[in-house]
Amino acid sequence: MARELAIVSGGAGAIGQIIVRRLLERGLDALIIGRTAPAGLPAGARFCAADLGADTAIATIAAALDAPVRAIVHSVGVPVAGGVLEASPEALLGAVNVKVCGLLRLVRAAEAHFVPQSRIIAIGGHYGLEPTAYAATAGVGNAALMNLCRQLALAYGPRGVTAHVIAPGPADTERLRNVAAARAAQRGTDVEAVFAELKAESAIGAFTTPEQVAWGVSLLLDPEADAMTGSTLMLDSGRRRGLP
Repeated sequence: MARELAIVSGGAGAIGQIIVRRLLERGLDALIIGRTAPAGLPAGARFCAADLGADTAIATIAAALDAPVRAIVHSVGVPVAGGVLEASPEALLGAVNVKVCGLLRLVRAAEAHFVPQSRIIAIGGHYGLEPTAYAATAGVGNAALMNLCRQLALAYGPRGVTAHVIAPGPADTERLRNVAAARAAQRGTDVEAVFAELKAESAIGAFTTPEQVAWGVSLLLDPEADAMTGSTLMLDSGRRRGLP
């Protein structure tokens, strides 16, 4: 009998690779979704070439599934397009297409293979709840992702399938460097100064690590996480100021 499967978009990224490793350690096989195959795959993982920005991905991914889907982990990032005064409407539309419609396409591809306690997990970000003037695409895309998660929780709850968003704070990755560079350029300062400010925004003076995000994914696979459906798990190192 085939082992249960985890579908991971963005599995070749800095955070996605750690998530894949954690899922494999839990005894799941991994199907990594992307437009370009990664350089190497760990044992238990395979690759499916699909563009989550297009509806054609639904049939492509569905054809690659041959086992119960225990989890979908949607871990794609969106391009940095500047703040709300600079980002184009097309950039915002692209962010929603990749983050929100991309998750919906994954769900449509996998829904016939869901089993009780299957998990739909989207990696969002704290900018969806704590907006900034410097990252419009991340804020808009992640806010919409949280709403979609609640809708999916209602739609699939009767089947015992739950939906979750993990909202990390900034992690020291190439993508964060791009965000910092955009903020530094706008303010006429250097990137390292912006990095120091970003770290100071945390209650513990730290960035979120990929390992912490992967821990959150693993936590949501536990049976006790059923009660968290539709909610957002904040892993932002204490950046959120508002309530709830």
